[in-house]
Amino acid sequence: MPRIKRNPKALEIAESILRAYEPESVGDMQDALREVFGPIFEGLLKGELNNHLGYDSNDKSPKKDANRRNGYGKKTLKTSMGEVPIEVPRDRNATFEPEIIKKNQTDVSEIEKQVLSMYARGMSQRDISQTIQEIYGFDISTQMVSDITDTILPDLEAWQNRPLAKCYAFLFVDCMYVSMRDEYEVKDHAVYTILGYDLKGNKEVLGLWVNQTESKTRWMQIFDELKARGVEDVFFLSIDGVSGLEEGAKAIFPAVVVQRCIVHLVRNALRYVPSKDYKQVCRDMKKIYGAVTVHAAKTALESFEKNWPQLVGAIDVWKKNFQHVEQLFVYGSAVRKLMYTTNPVESVHSSLRKVTKKGTFPNETSLLKALFLRTMELHGKWENGHPHNWSLILNQLRMHDRFAQKMEIYSAYL
Repeated sequence: MPRIKRNPKALEIAESILRAYEPESVGDMQDALREVFGPIFEGLLKGELNNHLGYDSNDKSPKKDANRRNGYGKKTLKTSMGEVPIEVPRDRNATFEPEIIKKNQTDVSEIEKQVLSMYARGMSQRDISQTIQEIYGFDISTQMVSDITDTILPDLEAWQNRPLAKCYAFLFVDCMYVSMRDEYEVKDHAVYTILGYDLKGNKEVLGLWVNQTESKTRWMQIFDELKARGVEDVFFLSIDGVSGLEEGAKAIFPAVVVQRCIVHLVRNALRYVPSKDYKQVCRDMKKIYGAVTVHAAKTALESFEKNWPQLVGAIDVWKKNFQHVEQLFVYGSAVRKLMYTTNPVESVHSSLRKVTKKGTFPNETSLLKALFLRTMELHGKWENGHPHNWSLILNQLRMHDRFAQKMEIYSAYL
């Protein structure tokens, strides 16, 4: 591969920094850059003041009535490398208004915030580089974009390992697939997502995990990790029907109520239905899962089998999974409405796909950075919201002894 072309002046500066500081680690290099930033900012400010006054600092013969320099003020700037103390030049008339670093400005990492925000919205490194050039008028390399987004890696690691609530009323689990480079091949990898509602109705993504495929073994490992992070009990778990997932979940949380997603049952049943019959079959299936009572649901299933005897596959889907329809009627309508589908976590995936649809990710770290930033944006939107009728949901759960006892135990979290 051809070597990267470097600016000779940049190479000269880099070599002088290496000679002067002799860094032995990334931390040493960051410390060196932090020290270099101070004189750079001070030099820019002095240049601005020269322009404002109309003469250089070494000019000993300014006009008698001219505005003059008046020493320095001190300011501490926040940068991606840490805090940098600088001296800000002043003038006697106090008319100097610097543009590079404004009077009340202490945070000069705005460019980094913009980069992270664009990355969270799914823009490629090349697109970000071009956008920065258009907005700010200077170039930023794709490598610099990568370096900037790498600054959130400690936050990502802390988030992935953060302690969780002791009890969750509802968990929704699902996988989405993302293209990622695996050595010299591009392969689809599974991203495991768990969305939880705690006893206050607060919504959060508990974590994101990447694996080559979706499997019951990996799901069990993830549930075990949740327990290690502090989760003691889960009331309901809504799943899409992956083989063995229910057994894996109950191995970690024995008392959890596992609910098969009804929407997925409808989709599976429609695989056996000719397109010309879709509308009528959908209307008849809705009578099963949309019934008011369990008796009405059984009657609707019997009618469906009688009216569509040729649809053996579709009938078999409902018969094999009817216990998941039946158990819905054990709970109140508000609880049923929330637990019957994995749509809440699929909505999260819909948002994450806005980040992943741009193309192939070079590695798992790059993928997780993008997903984490997007997830943080979602958490910001959810901060002051909770499911509709949450008080009613809690009241309906209290009608069941098991949930009432657990809610008493975890009353501090209500």
